[in-house]
Amino acid sequence: MVEWLLSFWSFSAKTEDDESFKGLMDAASCSAGSPVEAPVTENGDLTTIVGAVRDDDCAPAGARSCESALQPGSSDGPRSSRWVTLNVGGRLFTTTVATLTGAEPHSMLARMFSGGTEWLRPSDRDGSGAYLIDRSPTYFEPLLNYLRTRQLVLDQGVNPAGVLEEARYFGIDSLLSRLEAMVAGAPQSPPSADHAPLTRREVVRALLSTPSEASLRFQGVDFTGADLSKLDLRNINFKYACLRDCNLNSCNMTGCCLERADLSGARMDSAQLSCVRMLCANLELTCMRSCNFEDPGGTRANLEGANMKGAILTGSNMSSINLRVATLKNANLQDCDLRLAILAGADLENCNLSGSDLHEANLRGANLTNTAFDLMLTPIHMSQTVR
Repeated sequence: MVEWLLSFWSFSAKTEDDESFKGLMDAASCSAGSPVEAPVTENGDLTTIVGAVRDDDCAPAGARSCESALQPGSSDGPRSSRWVTLNVGGRLFTTTVATLTGAEPHSMLARMFSGGTEWLRPSDRDGSGAYLIDRSPTYFEPLLNYLRTRQLVLDQGVNPAGVLEEARYFGIDSLLSRLEAMVAGAPQSPPSADHAPLTRREVVRALLSTPSEASLRFQGVDFTGADLSKLDLRNINFKYACLRDCNLNSCNMTGCCLERADLSGARMDSAQLSCVRMLCANLELTCMRSCNFEDPGGTRANLEGANMKGAILTGSNMSSINLRVATLKNANLQDCDLRLAILAGADLENCNLSGSDLHEANLRGANLTNTAFDLMLTPIHMSQTVR
């Protein structure tokens, strides 16, 4: 038995005289083999009429059209051409059921609108009746356009990897290979402007806009590879900053805070570094030839705990510098002025101190394995090295 449903409501008793209704009742009586009367309520209103047609019978034309419109799984007739609105991540998209079900019949969207009533719960709609889908609208839009035109077009700035993820989620299998190829061949996106290293131009602009008596803070800022040579950078806070591979030749960095900053591979030849604070800074393989660390006022440059493996400091004035427990393994300190320097507990293994002045320097507890002391200007007293 194939059941068909004819629903009528808000009809008055006068509707019974209507010619179209009379014709429909005559057709129903013919199919049933007996007269069919319209049931009415006590107020004279028509109630719902339910009839049954055998499989070998022919339903009336009016009943057949109603049946097609009411069947959720029908792919032809009024349902396939009707418009639906999707609320994807807060953005509304309006399309037809035919678009969603025609191009990819096995996709999630096709299943939602091709008969599975379990997909169409009232709770899945917003206040305007649009179907709620919790996905990214930016990456959904190219997929919807593909279902409309069978052409994949990505606007500038749309990441193919995001569209690929949505295609997998919605089950649009015909796009997967194309998007995977696009992702595999896509060039690496440039770093965001918010995270790109600062350039010399930007640093100079900041210096010019800051009064000389004000303190400038570049804490945690990335300067990787920047050319900052010959700039006046006095008293700037570079704590935790990344100055890797920077050109700092002939800079004036007096009084700068460089605690835990990364200066590995930087070039700092002839830099002015008096009164600097470089506690636990990374100066591995840094070139610091002919630098000045001495302050006429007596304030020590503090490099306690710094990593200076392989650093080159030849000819530098390091008088009174604090290098307590610093790592200077394989560093070159040839011809340096290290008078009154504090090197207690420092790792000087394979360090070259040839020709350096270590007068009254504190070397207690330092690791002097294979350290070169050739051509010393002043002899080292034993008390300088005993704990």
